Amino acid sequence: ERREVKVRKEKLKSRGDYMREAQQAFNAWVRLRDADQPCISCGRHHQGKYDAGHYRTTAACPELRFDPLNVHKQCSPCNTQLSGNIVEYRLELIRRIGQERVDWIEGPHEAKRYTIEDLKAIKALYRQKLKDLRRAAA
Repeated sequence: ERREVKVRKEKLKSRGDYMREAQQAFNAWVRLRDADQPCISCGRHHQGKYDAGHYRTTAACPELRFDPLNVHKQCSPCNTQLSGNIVEYRLELIRRIGQERVDWIEGPHEAKRYTIEDLKAIKALYRQKLKDLRRAAA
């Protein structure tokens, strides 16, 4: 009976629901990957909430939504109240990944339309990566 309910719920999901789930898995992985790093924008360690901050926003460049080079741990105030604190973000991003990769991120990219199957695969991939990181940390 539980399986039937699960299957029915899956059928009711929209593409947006799958996108949200994939983004949550990806963001959780980014926050754990960068757990020892300070906020990429302000360089502080603090007790507040951290986000997975996108350098190129998902609205401006949706094809980089799940690109690990484009997303880093960022404190919530920098991400939400300072609109990403983008100038400081860019300076630290150059230091972390190099000018060449930042230029690639800032360059043109081919548009990508994620299918539901793509999103399921992304979610599964980053859940597995999250498990692996947690196992390695333990």
